[in-house]
Amino acid sequence: MALIKSISGIRGTMGGRPGNGLTPPDVVRFAAAYGTWLLNRHHNCKVVIGRDGRISGPMVSQLVIHTLSGLGIHVVDLGISTTPTVEFAVPLENASGGIILTASHNPREWNALKLLNEKGEFLSGADGAEVLSIAETEAFHFAPVDKLGKIESDSTYGEKHIRAILDYPLVNRKAIASRNFRVVVDAINSSGAIFVPALLKALGVQEVIVLNEEVTGNFAHNPEPLPEHLTELSAAVVKHKADMGIVVDPDVDRLAFVCEDGDMFGEEYTLVAVADYVLSKRQGNTVSNMSSTKALREITETHGGRYFPSAVGEVNVVTKMKEVEAVIGGEGNGGIIVPDFHYGRDALIGIALFLSHVAESGKKLKALRKTYPEYIISKNKIELNEGLDVYKIFEGIKEKYKAHPVNTDDGLKIEFENDWVHLRTSNTEPIIRIYSESDSETKANNIAMKLIRDIKEAM
Repeated sequence: MALIKSISGIRGTMGGRPGNGLTPPDVVRFAAAYGTWLLNRHHNCKVVIGRDGRISGPMVSQLVIHTLSGLGIHVVDLGISTTPTVEFAVPLENASGGIILTASHNPREWNALKLLNEKGEFLSGADGAEVLSIAETEAFHFAPVDKLGKIESDSTYGEKHIRAILDYPLVNRKAIASRNFRVVVDAINSSGAIFVPALLKALGVQEVIVLNEEVTGNFAHNPEPLPEHLTELSAAVVKHKADMGIVVDPDVDRLAFVCEDGDMFGEEYTLVAVADYVLSKRQGNTVSNMSSTKALREITETHGGRYFPSAVGEVNVVTKMKEVEAVIGGEGNGGIIVPDFHYGRDALIGIALFLSHVAESGKKLKALRKTYPEYIISKNKIELNEGLDVYKIFEGIKEKYKAHPVNTDDGLKIEFENDWVHLRTSNTEPIIRIYSESDSETKANNIAMKLIRDIKEAM
């Protein structure tokens, strides 16, 4: 069992003993801590709640909703939704905050409470630390029976979100409709089964084939949108002679594409392609995290802008984007952040902008992909044993590679001439992630394997 407490909320595997897994007492404690934190900052609190399609979603949702109501907080329940839709809804509702019940790309046994502020953005480090402190001390004060918070349901925000995407000035619905795209969607038995086909139809895509379309939470495969998990989608694109395949994660904030021949467009290149399109319309800066491809830097500079790296994590990317006034940003895991739409990773606006780009270019996906620099990122991980001193391990590796440029802003990033490797502990799982990039898969894998050997020796 695992329970991970971080600044953005609480994530864990369902069941087990309280404090070791994500159990009902843990859900109530952290929902109460977040609600108490809001009440310390706002009067007449309102919170927007949404969840993905996980098996545990209905139970966790009811626990959170009634805990907040018990504190006297007004709750607006969106039901099955997406992470970006909840982020979009919070400011429109003039809410004090929001909670998304999703463990993103984690398998079905996981769930999480992802916490938002009044802007619909993830909590800062300082705010998240306050919530964790309140949870630790259980400094809650629940409302009397005549002061319980109102609970209401609102299922209209998915439609409002899609309508806002259609109205976004860089979305070219006319061009998309004129291409008569045939698209296969892997909806991974979660929220994407509802909202991605609806968006595609609204954009004028007439032929939409949906795989894993029943919202059961029994994910048909590992829900992280990596090539090894997308063999069914790849085969379906070829079988149906589709123009592309689209896959999202269970809460629809990550996005990847499959080319017309079944090959991967590349999760890292979702942001590169969307940034290329946005920068062709408006000049400006870009941001991605340190584990993302350097192709974004090259595309940005081609358009006359400046690229800035950030620490991994959506809140860190958003902070850097605001600091440098970026016009587009995100993460190499397929996360697209369009700042004048909202400051959150949003696969739905990402789909609309990507399709606009493809439609206006007149190219097929394979040809479009070939217009970008060719880099390969090898993504690996090592499970952590409880009590392991990761800092000591990283210090040893830093000393070993001291002749190379090293960045310690977020874990440890080492530059090797034209290649790099980034080591960091995950915010969402008890693992060390090892990402390496080169101009060939073999080189990238060799760099990663070398560092994995170094880590295992240190362990």
